[in-house]
Amino acid sequence: MKLLFDVQELYYLAQYLPVFKELERHKICCEFVIYKNPKFDHLLEKAVKDDDLPVRWVSDRHDALAYYLTQKADWVVFGNSFFDVDTLHTVSKSAQMGHAIGIKSSYYTKSKTQMTVRFMEGPRRLDIIRKMYPRGNFVLTGFAKLDPLYNRTIPPLDLLSMGLDPTRKTILYAPTFYPSSIDSFPDAWPREFGGYNLIVKPHYFSMTKDKYRSQRRKFEQWAGFKNVYLAGIDEHSLLPFMVSSDLLISEASSSIFEFAALDKPIVWCDFLNLRWSYRGPLRFRFTRRMDQDILKFSDIGAHAANYSQLKTVVADQLNHPGMFGEKRRKYSELFVGPSDGGSAVRVVAYLLAHG
Repeated sequence: MKLLFDVQELYYLAQYLPVFKELERHKICCEFVIYKNPKFDHLLEKAVKDDDLPVRWVSDRHDALAYYLTQKADWVVFGNSFFDVDTLHTVSKSAQMGHAIGIKSSYYTKSKTQMTVRFMEGPRRLDIIRKMYPRGNFVLTGFAKLDPLYNRTIPPLDLLSMGLDPTRKTILYAPTFYPSSIDSFPDAWPREFGGYNLIVKPHYFSMTKDKYRSQRRKFEQWAGFKNVYLAGIDEHSLLPFMVSSDLLISEASSSIFEFAALDKPIVWCDFLNLRWSYRGPLRFRFTRRMDQDILKFSDIGAHAANYSQLKTVVADQLNHPGMFGEKRRKYSELFVGPSDGGSAVRVVAYLLAHG
């Protein structure tokens, strides 16, 4: 058996790696098909070296498809949709593993062009997507990305070596790239949170896309404060930072549900900087972009309506970490799925049985 992982973006690796390691345990031949990016090839090469990955480099999706057609692998695994899955199916089966829990409507639309199987995280989305695509094949496995956290295979961070104080509570700020709260945070906000360690983990797009240059200027200013650790662009996985953080600050993002699955408090920022094309009478575009179903479960944690409320809400949650515990556990079961650390095992069992 041979299996290929389609790596359109670096951050897909966190979802793939637990499955890859389980496949290795079964001595299955695997290869990561990674799309070149001239500006960031050094980051991709570092990730390949760090995890000792077998790799094939491709220039774009057409180059990837041409390679898939020559390899005739049993399975090609994707973290998103693919432009010509029908041609791929002439030689290989396809599997989709969403790279995030996802709070945008694209979570569902990526299954418009259906793959051989899509592995689903939790029962809530499974029920919805089966109704949307009754001819599709959707299998509940859980969220493999979180297996290393459930199985405690990721060690805590050495906060001291990061310039942080191990005796303080650690706050993880993991904003998404858009719609984001980043521009609503003051340049000197780390000073107001001087009693805490602050880990800022930007989205990969915030660090790489030209149109988010203003976000990078904010990050650089924040990084100048002694209580701040700014995650580097090469630190593509959020998981190590989740292990050592006591609380997460984010907006409507996948990280909210991933962090809540660890039964740790979150603060959901409702203050977003929207483009003019998403404001006023055009706000329907923003509404259409978001998954309205998952937003019904926004009481998974505390909310800050504006930045001025944030410090008080954060302190309250750190002082009472169990306040939303029941909601976190209930909603995590619905959206993230089983927390037994065996999601990758279930994915691989399916691939082997149907290869």
